[in-house]
Amino acid sequence: MTTGAGGSGGGSPLVSVEELAELLGGPEEARPTLVDVRWVLGGGPRRNADDYRSGHLPGAGFLDLETALSDPPAESGGRHPMPSAERVRAGLRRAGVRHGRPVVFYDARASLGAARAWWLATYFGVPARVLDGGLAAWQSAGLPVQTGDVHPDEGDVELTPGGRTLLDATAVDAWVADGGQLLDARPSDRFRGENEVIDPVAGHIPGARSLPALELLDEEGRFLPGDAVRALLHEAGAEPTTPSAVYCGSGVQAAHAALAMEAVGLPSPAVYVGSWSDWIGDPSRPVATGPA
Repeated sequence: MTTGAGGSGGGSPLVSVEELAELLGGPEEARPTLVDVRWVLGGGPRRNADDYRSGHLPGAGFLDLETALSDPPAESGGRHPMPSAERVRAGLRRAGVRHGRPVVFYDARASLGAARAWWLATYFGVPARVLDGGLAAWQSAGLPVQTGDVHPDEGDVELTPGGRTLLDATAVDAWVADGGQLLDARPSDRFRGENEVIDPVAGHIPGARSLPALELLDEEGRFLPGDAVRALLHEAGAEPTTPSAVYCGSGVQAAHAALAMEAVGLPSPAVYVGSWSDWIGDPSRPVATGPA
């Protein structure tokens, strides 16, 4: 377990289309670096890059979740293992991220890939925000997009790990044994052990509560306000102001749930990046099915 204070460098971790457009029209030294983290589950790096080339925010570089924000799968660590600092630094630098300059991540709409990038960047001490509603919100506002590749100047960002609380399976086990609040950010049917089409074992970690990450968005892909997030936590049987740990299938939706909670001022949860796909790698670990 790695423990840190968490945070996005002050203020909300989300930025609206209107605020971002204003920042991009301001002084050059204050303009954020834009990074597109287009990602489709199972799509692979080529599909992700092709989606980026088909249309992105002007000047945005591309960061691939599979190769820059995850170590290669191994015997443990899950489907998207926690990446090394060297891997993340190389990816951020290729995308043009520089020391002392703000960075905004976005993806197509739901902010899953962007949330993974935000969580990892801030874990490594890089202040970052996410464009609420992603490319879809930008286009809905009638703002321009660019096609093809952008090759930003090489960045010079340096990383310092430990900015957030990172859990492994042993720490999650201890967290639950101590009565800690554990949230599962996958769709509720996968939590219950139904319709599992991704991982070889169905179910959830005993003691977890179901808080599907994508239910924390409105119909336009923007994050819900605080009252709605708190209501969903209560509905899940969780206490909003109690520190939580969160996991999903492979550490993507968990980062998304963490972003949604932090954006409305709730305690930033610890994240089990290995998540369910790592948990079930050890057949001795317990598995529960059905509702919480």
